[in-house]
Amino acid sequence: MREISFIKKNKSKWLDFEQSLNLKQSRNPDELADAYIQLLNDLSYSQTYYPKSKTTEYLNFLVTQIYRKIYKTKRLEKNRLKSFFFEEIPSLVYQYRKQMYFAFALFFFFVTLGAISAAHDDRFVRIILGDDYVNMTLENIKNGDPMAVYKKHGELNMFIGITINNIGVAMKSYVYGLSAGVLTFFMSMQNGIMLGSFQYFFYENGVFEQSLRGIWLHGAMEIFSIVIATMAGFILAGSILFPGTYSRFQSFVTGARESLKILISTLPFFVAAGFIEGFVTRLSNTMPLWINVLIIVLTLTLISFYYLILPFIHHKKQNYARISTLPKT
Repeated sequence: MREISFIKKNKSKWLDFEQSLNLKQSRNPDELADAYIQLLNDLSYSQTYYPKSKTTEYLNFLVTQIYRKIYKTKRLEKNRLKSFFFEEIPSLVYQYRKQMYFAFALFFFFVTLGAISAAHDDRFVRIILGDDYVNMTLENIKNGDPMAVYKKHGELNMFIGITINNIGVAMKSYVYGLSAGVLTFFMSMQNGIMLGSFQYFFYENGVFEQSLRGIWLHGAMEIFSIVIATMAGFILAGSILFPGTYSRFQSFVTGARESLKILISTLPFFVAAGFIEGFVTRLSNTMPLWINVLIIVLTLTLISFYYLILPFIHHKKQNYARISTLPKT
């Protein structure tokens, strides 16, 4: 059968099921299982006769979606939080990995731009960080304690205030996706340039090592999480700008739901980063260097594994489970 005939024969069935998935329409288990078998058969046929076609990619997507729907009840029977953080989120991050790579590339571009700008313009750091903050930090450096800003308030108050502030920044980066990503882009630019100029400022004043020991104790998880929030904002923007085969409203509803889940996944990391910043960073220049390095390496490894490695591990397991159910030919 020619591919065009294969598509015409089954198109209405595929689109009907795609719409029911997108709109979260309920189906009884027998209908769901029957649809799954039909799609598996169509996918098997397409893989055999049109292995590199868009039709095969489309059917593979539909089969993956129905597989997730079939096992949704099973997942809900488990610990819901465990299912959310270790199954649902890795699956979504893998699905939107291109947006994540873009968010990181954009952020580090602006970090570099901020550092270069600070190196070539003496006033740049003051424009970005403000005269009050710069003057205060210079005074702290003069007094031999560059990280004194982290000791200005009590541990608990600082922990709560910083955590709320960071979550607020993340929420803005996400919600700004409603501007078609324009304001999310500017949030990434602002955060990146600020970090780059901030780090160069410490380098220029000869306390770069102390800044690394202090800032990156909490910064590894905090900054990484803000980039993930930016990623969620771009997903939201993409659902508006590029609806694909869905209506724009359907695309937006799906994008909003899935990007919000990704944003929620950053909350534990923001809380952990806030705890470190409130209770530990103030000790950064008095604790042994190896403890600084250990905390930075562990926190960076943890969040990198969760967002950069676990999604691929989870996808591989899902793919294996799906393939094992394909009909034998």
